[in-house]
Amino acid sequence: MNNQHTFPKALIEVCKSIIELEWNQFQNTQNEGGRAECQSNWMMFRRMRLSQFLAWPFTLLQSYEDDLISANHVGRNLVTEKYARMMQSTAPEIFHTKIEPYIPSLSPERIAQQENIISIQVRWMEDFSKDQPEIAKNMRYIHSLEDNTQNTSFETYLRGELGTYSQSTLDLYERMINTYVNKHRNLTAEIVNNTLNYVDNILQQ
Repeated sequence: MNNQHTFPKALIEVCKSIIELEWNQFQNTQNEGGRAECQSNWMMFRRMRLSQFLAWPFTLLQSYEDDLISANHVGRNLVTEKYARMMQSTAPEIFHTKIEPYIPSLSPERIAQQENIISIQVRWMEDFSKDQPEIAKNMRYIHSLEDNTQNTSFETYLRGELGTYSQSTLDLYERMINTYVNKHRNLTAEIVNNTLNYVDNILQQ
């Protein structure tokens, strides 16, 4: 994988800002079984999220940062909502009775837009798993059909996260996905490349 790249300082700074905003919301996320172990692992959280955000364009990062700031101003926790939305697959009865009535609903058009993005990213994950099986075996299961109470798939996680984005952020995210498609690039591979080659050096700066 390529390890020759320099990220603009402004892009790194907005990534770090987003990660701090997310982390603070994550600390206020309540789990039915008590505090999750990952909620105490700042280093891992920061490493994984930075790997993802470094693959995003600056305008998308700014839009998502605005989402998080706006959510804080109105007392909305996007991280809590992300995990709640995942329960539509992992715990559907609880989702429909105890969660769905209390989170923003998504229009059929919005759901269709998200599902188109998800289908592309699932294919990328499948391709990466075939190309890099030793790395992929340590990653999430790919498909929602593989969800259970202990494991949440990549597909379900992505669906939950996309559902928390503002429409403007989702539109920018879709534009990024289309750019990757047009350039025959795989976003999953880009994110893993960031993890393996860039993130640790950036966090040490």
